[in-house]
Amino acid sequence: MNTISTIKRLKLYLLDMDGTLYLGNRLFYFTIDLLKEIKSNGAIYMFMTNNSSKSVEAYIEKLEKLGIDAQYDDFITSSQATAYYLKKHYSRARLYVCGTKSLKDELKKEGFTVTDDKDKTDCIVMGFDTELTFKKLSDISEMLNTKELPYIATNPDYVCPTEFGSVPDCGSVCDMIFNATGKRPIIIGKPEPLMPMLAMEKTGCRRDETAVIGDRIYTDVKSGINAGTVSILVMSGETTTEVLNDSEYKPDIVLDSGRKILDILRL
Repeated sequence: MNTISTIKRLKLYLLDMDGTLYLGNRLFYFTIDLLKEIKSNGAIYMFMTNNSSKSVEAYIEKLEKLGIDAQYDDFITSSQATAYYLKKHYSRARLYVCGTKSLKDELKKEGFTVTDDKDKTDCIVMGFDTELTFKKLSDISEMLNTKELPYIATNPDYVCPTEFGSVPDCGSVCDMIFNATGKRPIIIGKPEPLMPMLAMEKTGCRRDETAVIGDRIYTDVKSGINAGTVSILVMSGETTTEVLNDSEYKPDIVLDSGRKILDILRL
């Protein structure tokens, strides 16, 4: 695959954020210019994140603090995709949500009943819970050990990057629950294809003119592969050369960072 011609023909850029456009609260120096260049080339970008701990409104506020003007329609999140999936398969379910207030509020806005009552739960939803308590872990373990309930996870990420390293993400908590119950959830976010598929449906862009761009092979790259889009790995976040070489999933394009995309678009 020719890197320059492939990037030049893209119409939809599905951009991971943490590790791709910024790291924690530190914006990469090329990010604002990259976003401007994408638009000036007549293409569209959307921020596609597995992080379900924040609402879209919170992300808009964060990006504004970093100097990026963003609107609600610029995002496709694992929380939104989870709500879409739940509406399709469990539209009347009462949800026990192991997640932040933001995730619970987002699901409530979509018309779902969120409950803390184990006896009134129809479906369990696991998110990246920065407000995690042992009670939530105990409740979910009890329900999965004693009942047959649908069990949905917003994303499989093991860690979330920060300026000081990483913290446990949804996938790590799901492993804890598996060790206690033997149960694995249905995964909604990357690496599943639903998020890029929803973005392409929304924008009307084809697979061959859409790219999933991110710093993780097992979520970002694999999601692009599963959705049939171009997959671009940037080495500015979690993935090391050793991880890339050992992975069975190979991206279409590997770049040091998003700066290379900017350079190509300016050719």
